[in-house]
Parts: sequence; C-alpha cells; structure tokens
Amino acid sequence: MESLFRFNIVREPNRSEDEITVIDLAASTTFQNSAGAIPNGANRRNQLHSLAASYIASSSFISSVSGIAALASLERASTAIDALIENGTSARTDVVAALSDALGGDPVAFVNASAVTSHLPALKDSILAIKMSPTDHKRPLRRLAAVLRIVELIRRIGSDSAFPRDHDELVRVHRQGMKVPGAVLPTRPPAPARPKPGKVVDTIKDLADRFTRYDLALKELRGIRPGGYSITPQASFDARLPSAKIRPEAIFTEELAIRQAERADREIGAGQYRGPLHGVPWGAKDLIAVAGYPTTWGATPFREQTLDDTATVARRLEQAGAVLVAKLSLGALAWGDQWFGGMTRNPWRPEQGSSGSSAGSASATSAGLVGFALGSETLGSIVSPSRRCGTTGLRPTFGRVSRHGCMTLAWSMDKIGPMARSVEDCAIVFAAIQGPDGLDGTVHDQPFAWPWRTSLGTLRVGYFPAEGEPDEREELQVLRSLGVKLVALRPPTDLPVDAMTIILNTEAATVFDTITREKNFADLNRWPNAFRQGQFVPAVEYLRANRLRTLLIRDMDTMMGRVDMYVGGNDLAITNLTGHPCVTMPGGFVTVDGRASPRNVTLTGRLFGEASLLAVAHGYQRATGYHLRKPPLE
Repeated sequence: MESLFRFNIVREPNRSEDEITVIDLAASTTFQNSAGAIPNGANRRNQLHSLAASYIASSSFISSVSGIAALASLERASTAIDALIENGTSARTDVVAALSDALGGDPVAFVNASAVTSHLPALKDSILAIKMSPTDHKRPLRRLAAVLRIVELIRRIGSDSAFPRDHDELVRVHRQGMKVPGAVLPTRPPAPARPKPGKVVDTIKDLADRFTRYDLALKELRGIRPGGYSITPQASFDARLPSAKIRPEAIFTEELAIRQAERADREIGAGQYRGPLHGVPWGAKDLIAVAGYPTTWGATPFREQTLDDTATVARRLEQAGAVLVAKLSLGALAWGDQWFGGMTRNPWRPEQGSSGSSAGSASATSAGLVGFALGSETLGSIVSPSRRCGTTGLRPTFGRVSRHGCMTLAWSMDKIGPMARSVEDCAIVFAAIQGPDGLDGTVHDQPFAWPWRTSLGTLRVGYFPAEGEPDEREELQVLRSLGVKLVALRPPTDLPVDAMTIILNTEAATVFDTITREKNFADLNRWPNAFRQGQFVPAVEYLRANRLRTLLIRDMDTMMGRVDMYVGGNDLAITNLTGHPCVTMPGGFVTVDGRASPRNVTLTGRLFGEASLLAVAHGYQRATGYHLRKPPLE
C-alpha cells in the first residue's frame, strides 16, 4: 500500500529523499490506523473520503500547501470515490490504487481560480460536518476565487522567520506610541465642583430640543437640573423624529433611564456633582450589553438575546452620571446600516442610509436625539457613519477601551469609541470610558489628559500632496492658521493591505461558526458568504497575513516617526490593522440636488496619541464651526 503512495510522490519533481522518507512514514501510519477492507453501507462514502483526506493531509503538511489546494485534490478523489461505490469495490488495494491514480501527478499543486467548482464547497462541508444545500454552495464560489487571489498576493511578499524579534518590535512600537506629549498624570480628573446655577431645563424633551438646535455642548450641562422627567425617553425620541422616520433606536431603556435620571436629579441637587456627563442622555450601539435589556447585535437570530452582564463602557458612563435612554440600531452583526428593523437613515438625506455599522449611533447623534453615543469599529464602523451623518467620531487606539460585554467580530481589530457633535464632547466621553478594567487583557493603562496642555505650534501634521495641482485644500489652510507645521508625506506602504482583510473574515467566521453550522442566516445581509469565505482560509495563510500585518505596522511606525498625526488619506484598512487612532469630523458641505450634505476631514494620530489628536481637531472645529450645523428635520 505504502509503495503506491510513495510512487505518487516520488514521481513529482524536486522531491528530496528526506521528504520522501517522511511521506512514507506518514503514509504507513495512515494505513496502520485504517487496515482492512472498506465496508459497504451508509458510512462507505465518508470512510473513503476520510482515507483520501488522510493522504492529502500528509502530503499537504510536507509540502506546506494551502487547505484550498488540499480541497482541490479531494475533489479529484471524489470522482474516483463515486466510481468505486458504483462498482462495489471494497478491497483496500483496489481502493488505494484508484485513489492513488486520481491523486497522481501533482496532488499538491496550487489550484487557480478557474479550478474552483461547485464541488469544492460541498467537500469542505463534508470535512467540517456542515450541511448545506446546492444553492448555498453556489454563493461562496466567487469569494473562493477572491480568496485564492488574496492568498497569491500574500505569498508574493517575502518574509523572514524572526517572529520573536518582530513581537518585541511590535511591543516597542506600541510603547513609543504610549508616550503622549503633554499628558498630565493622574489620568482621572479630580472630583468636579458643584455646578453653578443656571441653564436649567424641565424635561428630557427640552434637553433634546436644545441638543437638536446644537446650542448645547456636554461641558455646558453642569447647570442642568432636570425637573421630574415627566416625559419618557421614547416620547423624547418620537418628538424629534422627522417625518421620514430615520429610526435609529432598537430598544428604549425607559425604566433604566428614569431611574438614572432621578438619581442624577437628587445628586446634583445635593451638590454631589459627578462631572460634565452627569444627567446627559446617551445611546449605546446595540452590541453593547446592558443587563436586563436585549442585546440583539442587529441580527434576527439574536433578537431575543438578553445578556446577564453590563459592558464596562456602559458601567463607566453610569458611574459618570450619564443617562442611557436607548440602545441604538446597528447593521446586522456590525455590517452596514440594515438590521431586522429595516434601514437606519441619514438625517441630512433621509432617503439615504446612514452607513454603518454604528448606524443608529451616528443618526441619533446627528438628529439631536441624544447628547452622544458609543459606536464600535473593526473596519470603518465609527468613521463611515460619522462621515455620512456629519457627526464627530473618535476611533481610539486598539487597546485603549475595554470591549468587555461587547459583541466580538474580530478579536484583533475591534475597538469602542464615542460619537458626538464636537471633538470636545468626544474627549469628555473618551476620558470616562478609557483605561483597563481587568476584563479585557488587550487594554493598556496609559495617560490621557484633557484639555491639552501644550501649544499646537509644537506639533507636526502630515498630509499627502495632491498630484499635479497645488495644495490649496481648505483643511490645510486651517491647519496652517493653527500654527502646526505641515509635513508632506508619501503613502506608508506598498504591501497588499486589502489582502490582509482576510484576517477579519477568518476571525469572524470563527466567532460565528455556530451560525454557519446551523444555517441560521435570517436577515444577515452579506455575512453568510463572508463566513464561508473565512472558513476556506487556511491557517498557514491566516498566519502569513498576520506576518504581513507586522510589516505594515513597521511601515506605519516609520512614517509616524516624522509627524504627530496626519490629515486625509484613504487608509481605513491600514489604520484598523495597525490600531492607530483617528478623529473624523465635518469639514464643510456640498450641495446635491439642492440640499446640503456634509463632507469630512479625518486626522490620524500616533498610537495612544489621542490627546494631541483631539487638540488639533478641536482647534479645527473652533476655526470652522462646521460641526454646529444641523440637518433639516422638518
């Protein structure tokens, strides 16, 4: 038996005797563990597949081929297996001979996109013990071809094997980023003084009205003393919704909001002031758990899900005195702006989606329904809806804010951050939620001081020059007026960044493996195919993609060594892979069909450099005032 396998491998070119010896040992072990005839019966096909897979696994291991190539070999074996079953062949020698012939030639050659057929998903499902219909199998074929192209791109990049050194370098890069110029310890501010009288409102509706007019910032709420809260959170939302129904809310936390508001009223009245968030209504993206309320993740399979714990960020905001009025909509499982309740809309153009996946957080904040909201980002879910809806969004450094109690999409990329009307509001919220909690091991204990204590004139801001035309962009002119030094930059890397996004799909496929196995795909938009794609990514390629990610972090570290931050850049994939923080904010307006729509300006900072990043962004907003404009909600 072993000689058949040995002949198969020996006739392949460029095989060393050492490789052949190891393959012989692997083949011998396979046969020792599965001696005897293959029985007839219901399990016959599965056993034949197992035999073929055992051989492919041994040869794949030796040649380091991808799992996709192994599946292609198994597809060839499938034809032989069908013939064996039809002919009733059961003798092991005949079975091995047939499979050996089927897998001969080059059984471990890389399969190109043209070799991807409808058999591959079915064979993959048989290995993973997943049952899918032929229709289900057709859907991921285009994605399989994409995976093959991505893997080929990644393999073209040479990489050394010095992982320990790279790990040390990664730690060094992050530690450098932690040295925030101008930061003042301690990171937690002293207890605030009792608020001065004035600026008193009577109801949550009055508070919402003032937010809607954009004449109230979080720092101005010190004197607000809600009087009885005679209107419910839901009523305050409905009072501000435009006729087009932007519908950003998923769940109203009415009982909790009234309880928190009444406590804020008592404490403020007694002089026990917790700070600028005390009594301020806010909304949580509905992947943030709050005990006693559903946490739906925007997806029908989890519509009735209630978690026992409360997320760290929600607990910290409660400790700061903020009032949670609603859990806000998100695209299903943090993708897009469509959820089981429909589509969340952009207050500036209600016929348009709000983008996502922090859809409700951006829409509700823009419409003046909440003072601020929390969103999350893995690959653009704070930045994109903030740009669409004209809000200010802060995506913190990876490892700044605990994700405990929040839905996981990709462990190595998920981040939680504030979305508000102004940079200063984002800074106030960020100060309350950042820092370790002992429950998320990725979070660093690093200083954050607000307000910024150092002159903006000491900072260097990079920009990417426009090709073939002078740089007269408004944002550059405003930045010059703030006194910062502008530094021309080139894109940080020529690595295939988009190819590295297989990291996200692979991690997401792992997180939601149960959904794929149970085919529980109701209202999940494009996720099912993404999950299937993630399952086709071999472990070797996932690790290789992360190796390239380390090289990408090196390249970003080199560029950021020249500047404190940079403006612009089409870099959502890059900075979400490297973990750098960014602020996006309104940077003007364009007229489309006679109506104004916000455009944006984005600043990206050094790792753990949120303080200087927010300081420059705050200066920009003070100089322009674009963030004060409100959408027409008639």
